[in-house]
Amino acid sequence: MSYSLNSTLLLTILLAIGLFFFLRASSKDRTTIVEISSSQKPVKVLNGLCEWLNLRGWKQTGGDFEQRILIFKGQVVSSKFLAIFLGFLGGFGSCALGLVIIQIYPELGWWPILLGFIGGPLSGIVYFKKSAREEKFELRLINENENDLTFMRLRAHRDELISLENELGEKLQLKSDGSLFKTPI
Repeated sequence: MSYSLNSTLLLTILLAIGLFFFLRASSKDRTTIVEISSSQKPVKVLNGLCEWLNLRGWKQTGGDFEQRILIFKGQVVSSKFLAIFLGFLGGFGSCALGLVIIQIYPELGWWPILLGFIGGPLSGIVYFKKSAREEKFELRLINENENDLTFMRLRAHRDELISLENELGEKLQLKSDGSLFKTPI
């Protein structure tokens, strides 16, 4: 086996590993907890948050009055375009792996190219199934009394919390520690 075939096989396997980890990351749970405060009254902030969540498709499913918790649930929908795109990438990548296998083991014939018919649909289906899920958005009012300031703890998907801070930050005078906008690296 020549050096160029070895390096091509290695690169093809690395591409397959990259696709695997991309598919895995697309379904990873990114639930984050953040504490926010506002200089407005709790009733006004809660009404604004509930209205915003309802407009975004979240449905209130429960809560606990004693612990001051509201729970919303929403359905995350898979991107059909991304599923098709990943299907093509998986198919082409699998065909490339098949071509490399044919070059290394010519006695196998042409059948390794058929890996494209397995890898393509499989990667699209895996993404489509794993990325569609139900998510929760929990609001917990930390205030002990109805004073002028509002302190809340929010538990939700990181992207949803970033959208909340971007869209309602000025309107409701929300302040957080800014950790949502920092990358972990």
